[in-house]
Amino acid sequence: MKTIANKGSRIKQRIAMQALSEKELHFEEKMATIQNLIGLGMKAATEEIQNDFVGLVGRRYEHGKRMGPWGSNRGSIYLGDQKVAIDVPRARHGRTGEEGTLPSYERLQNPRMIEEMALRRVINGISMRKYEEAALSIPETFGISRDSVSRRWIKASGKKLALLNDRNLGAYDIVAIFLDGKHFSTDHEIVVALGVTLEGEKIILGMIETSTENYVVCRDFMKGLIVRGLRVDDPILCIIDGGKGLHKGIKDVLGDQGVIQRCQWHKRENVVGYLPKSRQGEFRRKLQGAYEQPTYDAAKKTLEVIKRELRAINLSAVTSLEEGFEETLTLHRLGMFEKLGRGFKTTNAIENVNSLLGIYTDRVDYWKNSEQRQRWVATALLQIEPKLNAASGYQHLAELRTAMAQWVGKQNKIAELKTAA
Repeated sequence: MKTIANKGSRIKQRIAMQALSEKELHFEEKMATIQNLIGLGMKAATEEIQNDFVGLVGRRYEHGKRMGPWGSNRGSIYLGDQKVAIDVPRARHGRTGEEGTLPSYERLQNPRMIEEMALRRVINGISMRKYEEAALSIPETFGISRDSVSRRWIKASGKKLALLNDRNLGAYDIVAIFLDGKHFSTDHEIVVALGVTLEGEKIILGMIETSTENYVVCRDFMKGLIVRGLRVDDPILCIIDGGKGLHKGIKDVLGDQGVIQRCQWHKRENVVGYLPKSRQGEFRRKLQGAYEQPTYDAAKKTLEVIKRELRAINLSAVTSLEEGFEETLTLHRLGMFEKLGRGFKTTNAIENVNSLLGIYTDRVDYWKNSEQRQRWVATALLQIEPKLNAASGYQHLAELRTAMAQWVGKQNKIAELKTAA
């Protein structure tokens, strides 16, 4: 009940924050436009500040306002890249002496605000070149140059990269991690780690760039997560597609605490890939049916039958099925397949993240360097994260942790007995 209550509270909080952000976005859009009106900016900015001032003191001869005009000060605002001097009217409470604030003036004093607005527009699919083309359709006084947007984009996305890479993972109680890589070219791949908390919340734990999912890179990636606070006192279910580098890296760093679940979808597709096209559909259905068996014994028995059938067709398909065979049945072995199989039997969760990531990055025709690529990916991941749904079957994640702890303890005891013998 506590978990459900917490989830309901989070949903309400998210709805409230969304409503607030939409209101703030409208205000910031207005302020951002004013900042970039080079020719008309001063006039528009003055009008906005004056409107705030009138809101405090009222119009001439209007009664009922507690604040009154109190002269003006020399101040400054940002219009485009330029800091411009401006007279700022003052309003003060007649009795308390409290001075009123002018929201428009405060916003226009902050050059970082336009930096964030440029970031939002670019990350939502408008490249810097297209943004320049859009700006040209507005009056020339709009004054946004491609170089100006580029500088702000680099600065803002650099902050997002630092935020993602430096995030303290000790604040999250992680029970499962999905790991997979997204290819950007033949020689460039970014491996992303998606964590699932005990309450079912999905968190982007980090990313690392590599040419392939090799052992050394994956090992260092996992070590880096621990340095940043990833808790490993309890076992963690690691869902991977079967890459040897990821597997070895996890085991080298987490040891027995890293409980591997091999993606059943990847295993199935790897096996049928060895078969003639005329037989692929048949064995795809058979393998799918075997993996959907509710218990470990039933699934293993059905898969053994399929192995015997495959021997008469292609021994390489049998070898593929046998490789990592037990790890494709980890959830079955833990007795958790019926409760958690839907969300944790495959790498679909992380592949969905990579698919959403592609919306932001696939349209980029040319990457100048690794730093640019990582800035874009980090920014996109932080945009995607709040939109991720809770893990399917999250109500049973505490049971999963208990089942993994019991299994690891049992395996350690067996290993000790073998060593003693």
